[in-house]
Amino acid sequence: MATSRGESGAGCREIAAWMDELLRVAEIEDYPFALNGLQVDGRREVARIGAATDACRATIDLAAEAGCDLLLVHHGLFWGGLRPFVGPAYERFRRLVESGMGLYSAHLPLDAHPQIGNNILLAAEFALQAIERFGSFRGNDGIGVIGTLGASREELAARAKAVCGRIPIVIPGGPERVTRLAIVTGGGGSMIEAAAVAGADTFLTGEGNHHTYHEAMELGINVIYAGHYATETLGVRALAERAADHFGAEPFFLDVPTGL
Repeated sequence: MATSRGESGAGCREIAAWMDELLRVAEIEDYPFALNGLQVDGRREVARIGAATDACRATIDLAAEAGCDLLLVHHGLFWGGLRPFVGPAYERFRRLVESGMGLYSAHLPLDAHPQIGNNILLAAEFALQAIERFGSFRGNDGIGVIGTLGASREELAARAKAVCGRIPIVIPGGPERVTRLAIVTGGGGSMIEAAAVAGADTFLTGEGNHHTYHEAMELGINVIYAGHYATETLGVRALAERAADHFGAEPFFLDVPTGL
């Protein structure tokens, strides 16, 4: 839906408050420095809402060139605690301020959302059935999803390649026939044991550490690493579309894949 600039009449703070409520930002504990919510205010009414996985310089530059008024990201500007605005950090912030564009970040609240979250949307891509929540992370119960599936391990890997656009890494620790698949998008390699305890014979996530190979083999569970970036594009796109529809703006996605 194309609009002229300012047609929505809503500003960054109004839209951010609406998304905070939609995603239950105040209720979901995240990493200490994730800073979910509006990270940089915008100076104008919002007609174009951009979506991207990362608040990197490449994404911000593309958004500014496209006339984005509010950029929604999964990985925001702040992760490592207090840091000075120098070097690349300053350039990212300068570009945002000079363009007048706002920046909104949603990490775990977006992963876990039951309708537009990364996990539930990726589950739909694999036609997962009888979906339930599983796993706990930082006090949040049900951070992942688990459900039934009838496919061979090879067929599931092929589907992961088609959905995520890269050849997945497959750890063949479980059965050849997949019947129960658990999903945690992004860097979910630490949740292999939780997936096995929940009854999954296969676990799909973005990435994991070296030792997870042996963990998967010893637990008797298949693990599919489909890419951190590639498993975390769906939620932020859906959030931008939901917000744009509500406020009469135009959504668009900025694809800056890392291959990781």
